[in-house]
Formats: sequence, structure tokens, C-alpha cells
Amino acid sequence: MIHKKPVRRAALVAAALAALAVSCGTTPEPDAAAGAPATTAPTAPATTEATGSAEPTSAPAGSDALPDDSTPSPAPPADPSAPGTGEKVRDAFATLQATLNDTCATDCEYFLTRVNKELQELDWAMKNDPKGPGHFPEPIQKIEELNKTLAGDSSYKNLKEHQKELIGTRDFINTWMQDHPDDYR
Repeated sequence: MIHKKPVRRAALVAAALAALAVSCGTTPEPDAAAGAPATTAPTAPATTEATGSAEPTSAPAGSDALPDDSTPSPAPPADPSAPGTGEKVRDAFATLQATLNDTCATDCEYFLTRVNKELQELDWAMKNDPKGPGHFPEPIQKIEELNKTLAGDSSYKNLKEHQKELIGTRDFINTWMQDHPDDYR
């Protein structure tokens, strides 16, 4: 005997996913952090429920599971100041530049944490750029000096204590990148 509830649920989920995919009109980008190409979940034909002729080849694992629930998503970084992954140098530099007009006047903890995070993301992007880390020697060296000063402590207290070095590193890199426009355009 065929259980109609799981088949209906799978058909409804498949139809909803198909409708969302059509309405978005875009193809999902591959997950750069996982290094694997994006996959789309197989969908059942729209006439599955009406005709009963097509059945899903496998049912979702749980009652609330979606067809692609088997692919784990990357966990968010535990540290909010930890760098992201997969960012290009020009994008990382643009977000660092966005801090140029900010100060500690309104929310100093947010500002210093953000500057540190943007510097770490730019460092990661430069080290992973197709041109190679040797293409960005001065900025990478300056960030390494800052990281030695911070000694792995990205707490607000430590960032505030080393605010001058943090902002100085940001400003140095901004000037260096402005003198090397091919690196971020």
C-alpha cells in the first residue's frame, strides 16, 4: 500500500521549489567555500499528484526535510571579526574603504571590530588572489605586523588599546591600493 501523505508532501515541496526556481530566474552560484559545484534538487513532474503515474525515487529523510537537506551548509564563523571566504581583492578593498569616513564617535566597538574584520578579509583575498601574495607585499606585511601587535585578541578592549595601529594599517593600505589601481579594478 502506498502512503499518500509522504508522496503528496514531496510533490508539494517539489512544486514549490520549481515555482521558486522559475520566479527567481537565476541559477544558484556554486558554494566557493565547499569547492563543489552547485546542484539542484530533482523535481517531480507537476502532474504527479493528479495522475499518480510518477513517484519520487527517494523520499526526504524526515517529515520536514527538503530534497537537498543532505548537503550541509557551512557554519557561520564563531567570531564576528573572522574573515569570510572567497572574496576578491577589489571587493574586500571596497568594504575596507567604506570605513574611511567612520570613527569611534557613535559606536566605537562596532567601528574597530569592523575595520579589523575588513583588514583580515583583505589579507585573505590578497593571499588567495590569482596574482599571488607576492603581488601585494606591503599590505600583507602591514597586516601581519598588526596581527602580531593584536596577538590574536580581537576583543574590543584590545582593539581600542591598539586603535592607532589598526587605523594606521587601514590608512596605509588605502594609500597603497590607490597607488596600484590595477589591483582593485
